Amino acid sequence: MNNPQEAGFDPRAFRRALGNFATGVTIMTAAVGGRKAGVTANSFNSVSLDPALILWSIDKRSTSYDVFNDASHFAVNILAADQIDLSNQFARPKDDKFAGIDYEEGAGGAPLFSDCAARFQCEMHQQVDGGDHWILIGKVIAFDDFGRSPLLYHQGAYSSVLPHPRLTSRPEGTGKSAFQGRLSHNLYYLMTQAVRSYQADYQPRQLATGLRTSEARMLMVLENDAGLDMNGLQREVAMPMREIEQSVDILKRKGLVEDLAGGCFGLTPAGVEQTEALWTIASEQQGRVFAGCSAEQIETFKHMLKQVIGTC
Repeated sequence: MNNPQEAGFDPRAFRRALGNFATGVTIMTAAVGGRKAGVTANSFNSVSLDPALILWSIDKRSTSYDVFNDASHFAVNILAADQIDLSNQFARPKDDKFAGIDYEEGAGGAPLFSDCAARFQCEMHQQVDGGDHWILIGKVIAFDDFGRSPLLYHQGAYSSVLPHPRLTSRPEGTGKSAFQGRLSHNLYYLMTQAVRSYQADYQPRQLATGLRTSEARMLMVLENDAGLDMNGLQREVAMPMREIEQSVDILKRKGLVEDLAGGCFGLTPAGVEQTEALWTIASEQQGRVFAGCSAEQIETFKHMLKQVIGTC
């Protein structure tokens, strides 16, 4: 057993042990007097619901501390699964970490980033001496919940959220089916339950890429139908135009989709790479679900589904 009070205590081993606690990843930002600061941190945590308080800690040697100390407010940008590059941008010492980064100004001028999992705008509430760090406690005055899959950090590496196997398996003793009576012969009911069961494992894996379902669907459509305009996208993805416009804007901002001639859209090289990852997830899920079926059975199933789709 390692004891911090003993001679020869290894701080690196202590850091590795702490790394067993998986955390989210945030970028803390603040601004004052024309100065801006941004720091990647995983020390974020909630403190109180009433009043709404959160905390994080910053190294006393950090060159960014003076900005946070002088600022009246700071912001917590909880990163989404696809924002690794943004995390790295603010984790390394640079003269201007904000160069080339789009942001909006929040309370007190604190920079707020787009496409995060969530954001909190905080009024500086209290500072506490915490050894070689300052613990900054903020009073939340506004927040945004974007519902994106978060970026995680564990044992010195980035990770993402996936459902635990025990949560996706059937409870013991429930049998293979919960269908009773005439419901077991109702095709509509069976199809809706099949889709729900399929999505229970597939959708979290897709969301772990940092893309919403609508955004992922749009990328997969554009791979096969590059050159679609807004009306073409609406026909293929079957989503409200307002949601399509929002998704296109986000995908363009992420550098995954670009404008083509005639008001059409196509995938960028980064978009092609991301779409390949989405198709891999889809293929793996299909392989797991239909592992017990023959190729002939799968083709028959596809034919029946297309027939249903074509008659609706």
